[in-house]
Amino acid sequence: MMGTPKGEQQLFNYAVNLEKRVRSSHPLRQVKAAIDFSFVREEVAHCYGHNGNESVPPEVILKMIFLLFFDDIASERELMEVIGERLDYLWFLDYGLDEKVPDHSVLSKARARWGKEVFESLFVRTVAQCVEAGLVDGKKLHVDASLIEADAAKESVIKAAPPLIAALKQAYRATESKLEETSTPESYEAVNDRMMSQSDPDAACVRQGGGQSRPRYKHHRVIDHSKGVITAIETTPGSIAENKKLMGLVDQHQKNTHCQVQIVIADHKYGTTENFVECQARGITTHMGDAGIKAHSGHDHTIFGDEAFAYDRIANIYRCPAGQILRPRRMHPVRRTIEYKAPARVCAGCVLRPQCTRSSYGRTVQRHEKQVALDIARAQAHSLAARRHRNRRHHLMERSFADAANNHHFKRARWRRLWRQQIQDYLIAAIQNVRILLANQNPKKSAAAALSSLILRAKMPPLLHC
Repeated sequence: MMGTPKGEQQLFNYAVNLEKRVRSSHPLRQVKAAIDFSFVREEVAHCYGHNGNESVPPEVILKMIFLLFFDDIASERELMEVIGERLDYLWFLDYGLDEKVPDHSVLSKARARWGKEVFESLFVRTVAQCVEAGLVDGKKLHVDASLIEADAAKESVIKAAPPLIAALKQAYRATESKLEETSTPESYEAVNDRMMSQSDPDAACVRQGGGQSRPRYKHHRVIDHSKGVITAIETTPGSIAENKKLMGLVDQHQKNTHCQVQIVIADHKYGTTENFVECQARGITTHMGDAGIKAHSGHDHTIFGDEAFAYDRIANIYRCPAGQILRPRRMHPVRRTIEYKAPARVCAGCVLRPQCTRSSYGRTVQRHEKQVALDIARAQAHSLAARRHRNRRHHLMERSFADAANNHHFKRARWRRLWRQQIQDYLIAAIQNVRILLANQNPKKSAAAALSSLILRAKMPPLLHC
């Protein structure tokens, strides 16, 4: 049966009132005034029965897990030991001095019972509160990703043939279904199908920089241009490429903020042909680095590039520097590019052949089926405004990730399995948003006015051009 918290502070016979012991400027007092944790009761009501022993109130459990990351406490055991020693924690949890602190296992059981959705709701609510407080511009967003070390040693990694690894993962999924735990979505299956951590099968073995390959997760993050509010996140195995998650993050940003994105700012890892074309189709300006430039950085500059060939839109042909015609030959089904080719005999007798191609089959040029949109996107990516935005993005993203790593245990997983890592990332992002919210609050507002203006609306407004 779901427990009910006591609504008022206990006044002890030795005249200790916790309300008077916590200073007015204490961070937890500001958090308690700004964030309504009681929403969790409705969200997890289906997880509790209507008879039996009373549980620890859900809002108290959520506050405890919040404290774990807010003050970066080493472990849940240590958190439970510290709660009884700190008056501010007791006050924040609506506990009295003599109240019994629950066992640390209460937290892990609650996470398994609730799932990640409760913590996602907490994060989304902090975004909504920042929007209501005017801290979110909504039009410009910065995107980046960071690797997180899984709670698994590199010695736990086994190497085997792909069929054996697939069988092991299937066995793990079967065990999870018996335990009623959430397994990894099929879309998140690791790319490296020859390696698997026995401790955490969801983590992918990837290399960071020049280091060794280790089990890791990847945290994808969207930050608003105005105050650095985190508006969208996603956690995947470490092998998932950043560029594959861009448009999903854009959709999540618009859903959480109800603002239409106008400019996306990211590094060259996101500047793929697919992302450029999709952004143009949505009317989004692309201030991302160009992955194509990086891919051709080792190109032989003694050979003519594709830009040396003139395209005739009416005739749908290319003309090479020697004036010869390249006609459309075939379309690549995956890349969606059309191959234009000159006859091999024409190239064989051309005086510019040494500068054009070394292939005995003649020169080819690739043109995307959405080449016009692609050219516009790349022009935007190479503009002065884009370079300025990417410079600001560097500072915003580095500051956000550094704050998470230094203050909230971001760089290493506390728990194992993907769904638990998602909980960790939702909590850290929510806490960072709360800190931004508190840092930008109007000190002249009364606590009641601030609370009423920050509570999540029951029905969000339609998508706006913020």
